[in-house]
Amino acid sequence: MTRCRNAVLGLMIGTCVPVGAAAQPRPVERLDRGIVATPARGGGWLVSWRLLRDDPSATRFDVYRDGRRITTRPIADATAFVDRNGSAKARYTVRAVGAGSAEAGAAARSDRLALMAPQGYLSIPLTPPPGGTTPDGEAYTYTANDVSVGDLDGDGRYEMILKWDPTNSHDNSQAGYTGSVFVDAYMLDGKRLWRIDLGRNIRAGAHYTQIQVADYDGDGRAEVAIKTADGTVDGTGVVIGDANADWRGRDGEVPQPDRTGAKVLADGTKVAPLVGRILKGPEYLTVFDGRTGRALATAAYDPPRYPGGNPTFEQMRDTWGDGYANRSDRFLAGMAWLDGRLPSMIFGRGYYARSVVAAWDYRGDKLVKRWLFDSAAPGNADYGDRGNHQLSIADVDGDGRDEVVYGSMAIDDDGRGLWTVPLFHGDAMHVADLDPLRPGLEKWGVFEQVKTNGGIGSALLDARTGRVLWSKPAETDTGRGLAADIDPRHVGAEFWGSNSRELFDVKGNAIGPAPRQTNFALYWDGDLLRELLDGTTISKWDWKTGTAVPLLHPDDVASNNGTKGNPALQADILGDWREEVVWRSADNRELRIYVTPYPTRHRLVTLMHDPVYRAGIAWQNTAYNQPPHLGYFPGSLTPADTAD
Repeated sequence: MTRCRNAVLGLMIGTCVPVGAAAQPRPVERLDRGIVATPARGGGWLVSWRLLRDDPSATRFDVYRDGRRITTRPIADATAFVDRNGSAKARYTVRAVGAGSAEAGAAARSDRLALMAPQGYLSIPLTPPPGGTTPDGEAYTYTANDVSVGDLDGDGRYEMILKWDPTNSHDNSQAGYTGSVFVDAYMLDGKRLWRIDLGRNIRAGAHYTQIQVADYDGDGRAEVAIKTADGTVDGTGVVIGDANADWRGRDGEVPQPDRTGAKVLADGTKVAPLVGRILKGPEYLTVFDGRTGRALATAAYDPPRYPGGNPTFEQMRDTWGDGYANRSDRFLAGMAWLDGRLPSMIFGRGYYARSVVAAWDYRGDKLVKRWLFDSAAPGNADYGDRGNHQLSIADVDGDGRDEVVYGSMAIDDDGRGLWTVPLFHGDAMHVADLDPLRPGLEKWGVFEQVKTNGGIGSALLDARTGRVLWSKPAETDTGRGLAADIDPRHVGAEFWGSNSRELFDVKGNAIGPAPRQTNFALYWDGDLLRELLDGTTISKWDWKTGTAVPLLHPDDVASNNGTKGNPALQADILGDWREEVVWRSADNRELRIYVTPYPTRHRLVTLMHDPVYRAGIAWQNTAYNQPPHLGYFPGSLTPADTAD
């Protein structure tokens, strides 16, 4: 169970550590102050900066404009300040006051100038990859897609890692060629560091490429881990595997499609057309240098689609549930602190009939598999068909080491099954300290297979044991669901999903109408409630009227991944504990990092120093993107007095 000092007052100072966790907190990234300035709501300029985990509770801050101090006394109750006389030409710095502050750390340079966001966002110019034409004559161009962050050069400031998707990317259920997937790295000043071409043998779509960014070897600089194949070109121009190999499926490999577009085998099994699908050839996992994009280590991807790499249709069907890579090529990925010291890579394959999850370490310039969990292994039968369209990482049992929550199942830090419940797979789940008045973390999820799970459309589970705390019914697939603290009249998060128009408290009691937005939730304005992020709009939930009030709606940006409508990234990249939103411009020529304009009197350690949240930023780009959550509850532990 997580408790933080002064949690009731909303003043988060120092370290928040789950009860029962190892006494020695796990290492965190060495970040600078992340100073950013933007026009403040209500006038002036809002300057905000990070509070670091290692800052003593007595740390205070002075703000300087053009070298002159503009705070009358050091700030103790926030990491934000409104300069009423500020301007876009000002040069802001922040200095910590107090013996033992983390300012002495090499990464926490006090002389680094604030990044200026005069239009409410930082701009990173983009150059899309050149378009192309598929073997069957379809032309395509490129769209800026998911983003992750990491300190690639060790200077305490994050860089942006961007995935480019071709306009002909496909879901696994669809046949067809796609263009290659590209991955870029950018500094916040707009400089592009490198570009990786994943090549023709990595198919484009939401389920194929999950980018993991972390300092896996502990040298102070982040690496980038991606599933690769023959023909992948690293950031220095070196090809991985066979540059000439083309493993894409073509028409004529199985019986011709019937009039419905499906193919039928002699036993009546329907087979989707194989054109563009990749069912053969070697698969790899590659770790790239964050500074140059150079391939550092490559290993055979495990779990493979089939031993030997070139299965027949029947072998694929018997292994994964179908023979055309719909189930076998649904990949999930994340990072987890399995030893409590350094992050490991988590790469999974499948979450329908069979789920296989592998943990990898990059240590001493080598890529080594730590463990592999397979639902098809003896003793694991109850873990089949229990995965999700994304995963979550958290220390659910309080031993200082992370577990992998993979839908209606969890895998312990040693690679053994921790728990599984027959709720089957779903489209969305959220793991956090959702109910701060009960021990441990909780997992909120929505489910598709209501005809096989007893009609349960959504449920709140104990994240340590999988015990169902309460559930809500559904007659059909529940495709969307969200958990976030949006109503101060009730302690903890509120819960809602597409299976009901009602909003529920932590006990499952209906407390009013639910928001229509069931996408992302973030910390944006100045209080400790979360706001709603859907498409390209940030809204505030008005619990008195049961309506969402727009706070920000840029008209020249675009969301990603079709009806999912998610941003390129939501993360605490800069400034204080409030989160930034990264959207692509509508013309794909720019990434915009939007920063909050709202003053605040709350002080929290940067969210990126919370392990559950930091892991959430790493897995956010995985399959069906979901928002990150905290491993502690930052709000009040008593209901707010909302009387007028």
